[in-house]
Amino acid sequence: MVTPTPATAELGRLVIERCDALAALSERPGELTRRFLTPSHRASIELVAGWMREAGMATRLDAAGTLIGRYDGDGRESRPLLVGSHLDTVCNGGRYDGMLGVVAAIACVDQLKRAGHRLAFPIEVPAFGDEEGARFGIALIGSRAMAGTLPADWLGRRDGDGISLAEALAGFGLDPARLGEAARRPGDQLGYLELHIEQGPVLEAEGLPLGVVTGICGATRAEVVFAGRSGHAGTVPMAARHDALAGAAEFVLAAESIAQASAGAVLATVGRIGAEPGAANVIAGRCGVTLDVRAPTDPARRAAVARILESARAIAARRGLEVSIDVFYDADAAPCDPALTADVAASLAARGIVVRSLASGAGHDGMALAAVMPYGMIFMRCAGGISHHPAEAITAEDAAEGTAALLDLLYRLDHRLGRNP
Repeated sequence: MVTPTPATAELGRLVIERCDALAALSERPGELTRRFLTPSHRASIELVAGWMREAGMATRLDAAGTLIGRYDGDGRESRPLLVGSHLDTVCNGGRYDGMLGVVAAIACVDQLKRAGHRLAFPIEVPAFGDEEGARFGIALIGSRAMAGTLPADWLGRRDGDGISLAEALAGFGLDPARLGEAARRPGDQLGYLELHIEQGPVLEAEGLPLGVVTGICGATRAEVVFAGRSGHAGTVPMAARHDALAGAAEFVLAAESIAQASAGAVLATVGRIGAEPGAANVIAGRCGVTLDVRAPTDPARRAAVARILESARAIAARRGLEVSIDVFYDADAAPCDPALTADVAASLAARGIVVRSLASGAGHDGMALAAVMPYGMIFMRCAGGISHHPAEAITAEDAAEGTAALLDLLYRLDHRLGRNP
C-alpha cells in the first residue's frame, strides 16, 4: 500500500527558492531570458548540478547539452525512470515553466536520500537545455536528441547572430559529430515523468492545485497569403476592389468560427498578420497571416485544418483574390501512457485532490520522448493561467503539494514496477 507523502511547508519553500535562484541567471538584465548554449545556460547547469550532487546524484552532460543526474536504485531493475523538465526560457519569460519540473524532481530524490531509501529502479533527472526553441527557432533539441529523432540538417540552423547549432555545441565544449550518443533505445527506460505548470486557467478556475495530463495536442501551422490589387484608397470604388487585407480579415474570423463550432475540441489562432504596402491611404495588395491549429486528437485537428484552409480558398474566389498556402509544421498528438496516467490519477486521489484530466495545448519534451518511452505528466495551477511572461506565478503551498504528489508517484511506481512487476 502506498502512503501519501506529506506536503511540508519546507518542501514548498525549497522549490520556490530554487526557482528564484535560477531566475537570476539571465542573458539580459531586468528580465529572464536564458537560451540554449549561452553563458546563462552554462551557469544554470552548474547551479543545478550542485543541487543534484547534494541530493546524492552523479551528474553528467550528454552530447546534446542535457544535464542528467542519476540516483541509483537497489539493483532489482536496471532500467531508469526519467523525471525532469527543461532549463531554457522564452525571451523575457517566467521562472516556473520548465524549472519547476527540474527542481521538484531533485527535491524528490533529496527526500529519498534523507530517508536512506533506494527504489527498485534508478532515477535519472534530465534538465534539458532546449525545449522552447528561443535561440535557433527549432524546439525540443535536447529531448529530440534523446529520442534519436533530431534531424541532421538542424545542425546547420543559425541563430540571430549567424551562429549555427553545430558551432554553438562546439563552443560549449560538445562534439556535434557525437550527437547520436545522446539517443536512448526503445525499451531501455521505464518512462518519463514531468511536473509542469498548466500554462492555462482551467485548474485555477476549478480550485484545483494539480491535474492529470492526458496528452499533448497535435499542432498544424501554416502561412496563408492573399494577393489582390493595390489601389488608391480615395479613388477605387468599393465594388471594384480586390482588397487582400479584407480577405485576410474575413479568413481570421472564419478560422475563429470553425474552432468555436468544435465545442472546445479544436483551438485555432492567427497570431501574425502583415499587409503590403502598409500605407494608410493604399488598398492592400498582399496580406499574409499565420495559422496555428491544435487539438488533442489528430482526426479533429485535420478536419478543422481542412475546413479552415478551404474557407481561405472560398474567400479568395469570392473576392477576386489569389491565395497561397504553406503548411510548414505538422505534429501529431502525443497521448500520455495509460498506465502512467492512471498512476498519476491514483497519486492525486490518494492526496484528496479531485482528479481533473486535461490535455496540454502547449508542447513539452514528452512529445519527443514518446517515440522511445512511455511518459506521463502532472499539471500545477498557475496564477491567472499566465505563462511565458514575467508574471508567471505559483504558490509555495502548491509547490509543496505538487512535489509531494510526484514523490508519492515514485513510491507508487516502485510498488507497481519493482515489487509487483
